[in-house]
Amino acid sequence: MLARVRGIILAGGSGSRLYPLTRITNKHLLPVYDKPMVYYAVEALVSADIDRVLIVAGGAEAGGFLPLLGNGAQFGLRHIDYTYQERPSGIADALRLARHFSDGQAVCVMLADNIFEYAIAGAVRRFNAQGGGARVLLAEVEDPEHYGCPVFGADGIARIEEKPTHPASRYAVTGCYLYDARVFDIADRLKPSERGELEITDVNNAYLAEGTLQHEVLRGYWADCGESFGSYRRAIDLVATRGANKGDAAS
Repeated sequence: MLARVRGIILAGGSGSRLYPLTRITNKHLLPVYDKPMVYYAVEALVSADIDRVLIVAGGAEAGGFLPLLGNGAQFGLRHIDYTYQERPSGIADALRLARHFSDGQAVCVMLADNIFEYAIAGAVRRFNAQGGGARVLLAEVEDPEHYGCPVFGADGIARIEEKPTHPASRYAVTGCYLYDARVFDIADRLKPSERGELEITDVNNAYLAEGTLQHEVLRGYWADCGESFGSYRRAIDLVATRGANKGDAAS
C-alpha cells in the first residue's frame, strides 16, 4: 500500500452548466460512457491504494450516492464515508467538511467530474516522497482561462491565477490535489473571492508562498465533464475510445 493518504471526492455544486440534465439529479450521477461519472473518481483513488474514501455530496439528489456506491464493496473498499455540503460555496469550502474524516492524515482530493486517462498512483507515490506540502497535476489545455492557470517562473510555478482573462500559460490545474493535513487550517483562513466562494486556487497559492507546492504534468487526456456540454461529450468520447485510469498519470 502506498501510504496513509485518505481520499476525498467532491461531488457537490449546482451543475448549472449541464442544465437541464441536472434539474432532477446530481451532475456526478450522470453517465459517462458505461459508468456513472463519480465511478471514475472512486476508481482513481482505489487504483492508488487509497482505502479510506469520503464523498462530499450536495445539490439535487445528493442522496443518490448512497444506493449507487453503497459501502464501496464493488470497488474493493470496506467502507465509504459521506457528508453533505449545504450550499455550493467553492471547492475549498467543501474540503473543510472533511477535516474530521482526515484525522490528521494527508489527503488526495478529487473532483468527481474529472476523469484521467492514466492512474494517479504515481502522483500519490511522489507526493509521499516529498514529505509534506502539496502537489498538483497540470494538463495542457485549449481554454486555460476556465481554470486555475499557473504562471511559471525560473524555479517552476510562481503563482496560480483563477480563471484569468489573459492566461500566462497553456496549462490548467486539474481536479486532483494532494495536501498534507495543514490544508484544513489553510482553508479556514481563506476569505471569499469576488465570486463569493472559497477558492482552491488560494489554497494552492498558500502552499506556493511557503515553497512547499510541487507539480507534475500529465500525459494522456484530462477530461472535465462539467465545464460545458461540449466537455461532457468529449469526456464520453475519450473514455469510450481510450479508457480511463490506466497505468501511471505522470510524464
